[in-house]
Amino acid sequence: MAFPKNSFIWLALKIISLSWNVWAKVDVTMMENMEVSLGDSAEIPCQYSFSDHERPGIVLIQWFVKLQGSGGKRQRIFYGDDSQQMVDENTDYSGRITVAQDEQGSLLTIEDVSLPDEREFFCQVNGIAAGNGEGKTYLRVFDPPESPVIEGVLDGISVTKDLPSKVASCEARNGFPRPNITWYRDNIPIVPAQGLVKIVTLVTRESNDFYSVQSELQYKVTKEDKDTSFSCEVSFLVPGNVETARSREVNITVHYPTTVVELWKESPQGLVKEGDTVELRCQGDGNPPSPLTFIREQGLDEVLDVTDDVLVLTGVTRADSGVYQCQTLNLDSVSEVSDDIQLTVHYLDPAVVVPKDSEIMYKGESLTATCNALSSLETSTVWLKNGHQVGLGHILLLQDATYDTAGEYVCEVTVPSLPGLHTTGSVHIIVQGAPQVKDADREEAMDEAVGKLVNLSCEAHGFPLPSITWHIPGNQFTEVLSRKTDHSAHSVVSVKVTSDIIALCNATSDMGTEMKSFSIKSIPMVTSTAPYSPAEGSGVIIVVIIICILLLAILVSVLYFLHKKGKIPCGRSGKQEITKENTTKDDIVVEMKTDAKTEEAVLLKGVNGDKKGPSDQYMDLRK
Repeated sequence: MAFPKNSFIWLALKIISLSWNVWAKVDVTMMENMEVSLGDSAEIPCQYSFSDHERPGIVLIQWFVKLQGSGGKRQRIFYGDDSQQMVDENTDYSGRITVAQDEQGSLLTIEDVSLPDEREFFCQVNGIAAGNGEGKTYLRVFDPPESPVIEGVLDGISVTKDLPSKVASCEARNGFPRPNITWYRDNIPIVPAQGLVKIVTLVTRESNDFYSVQSELQYKVTKEDKDTSFSCEVSFLVPGNVETARSREVNITVHYPTTVVELWKESPQGLVKEGDTVELRCQGDGNPPSPLTFIREQGLDEVLDVTDDVLVLTGVTRADSGVYQCQTLNLDSVSEVSDDIQLTVHYLDPAVVVPKDSEIMYKGESLTATCNALSSLETSTVWLKNGHQVGLGHILLLQDATYDTAGEYVCEVTVPSLPGLHTTGSVHIIVQGAPQVKDADREEAMDEAVGKLVNLSCEAHGFPLPSITWHIPGNQFTEVLSRKTDHSAHSVVSVKVTSDIIALCNATSDMGTEMKSFSIKSIPMVTSTAPYSPAEGSGVIIVVIIICILLLAILVSVLYFLHKKGKIPCGRSGKQEITKENTTKDDIVVEMKTDAKTEEAVLLKGVNGDKKGPSDQYMDLRK
């Protein structure tokens, strides 16, 4: 870039500063190293102070970079003072840097940092007569490599080899600065060891200045490595830290001879019962596995067919119990390796119930039933009736039989240690006797309103099964329910209340007859303007009757008093004299010429006949 019109002033200042340099000094402070990630912005500070003078009016700041491979040559990229700042043209930093300045320092900002930016940056401060000074910062650039890629050896590796064999390779590409690779066996670092472990590393500097690292692990495998996993880890620098990235884990195939075989029952889990499908699996510790042979030790050894090292026995019975053996051959030592297992097939025979099928008992009798089932294990027996437990153990005692005793009794035999084994048996108990009507000794009495339909229920037990008939004199009825079981009959009839009813239920069989009676007292209907309620209607009727009784009693008393005083004459053409001593109850009713069913007649009977008070008459009405 060409100097501006005041370039001569810059030159003069430079000459003067050199002449004063012997006694003036500027202290410049900069970071020794600065770290930044590739593509980020870097800010390099430059702080300065004047030791012997106050800050002069003119301070010249210049920034330089060290050229790569030039033997220490520099290139200026910026210069300026408090009044103007200039970025040099035709440099790697033209258009990528900015400089901010104040009275105590200068800040260089580099945009979009790239790998070539890793170099020394110089800050030069010139205070003219106040002296000059210089500082530098080494800018370090970091970029993490790609994730490590590991490849394991696909072929089997034999433990019989004397030298380490290649196990896996690992590569980490395009990192800066150069990354490092570490190998792990089951998350434990692997270090080189003579005759056991060898690590070969190749570092490549790519055309874009990035580093790629390849590492090969050579390892002497043993039988224990058959389940071992290998992985590699790349470590790399980032600003202010060291980070790592781990590869996936790889397994290798290890070849070794068979020294031990193991035979076990794979299914079912637990004990074996008849009908199960049994799988016996045999496995040797060699790799690749050597051929296996299954033998059943029963008299002459019997060789059995197997598939994929599994012997399948379908629908086993107790006859399949015995010792089973698995054999193989160790080719290295030419010796036989074997293992065996004892197979026991458990069983439970069908339950045998005595008495068998069904048994007839008379009421009041007792019966002992037994249930047994032969088993290879200890059994447990329970007796059930209608799903409810009624007995425990193989013996069931039925005492003092009633009709409730009748029914089917099921015995369940189980094996507690092997729930899959169970069997059942049953016996049907029939209790024979005369009909027995439910609640026959208790007459059912009820009060019902006239015109109401009433349901009467009758239930009878007995064997032979009784038949139920109804006798309801003077009333028609309809049977609305008829249900029968093996030991009971149930009938429900509907009858309309027109008057007092006596109903009889008769249960009859060849063994006898039993009867149950029902008594229905009819209650007359009462008309009311208010909505009818049985409880409220009865109360109103009672109150009205009591009031009428009281009023009529008062009226009769007044008439009698007036007659005794002679205030009321009695003629023969009207009514009889009330005071006539020989008057009877019936005569009074006739002379009053009232309906015998009216309330007045009832009340007069109470006053002139039975001499009853109002409360007594109320009780008679209730009857």
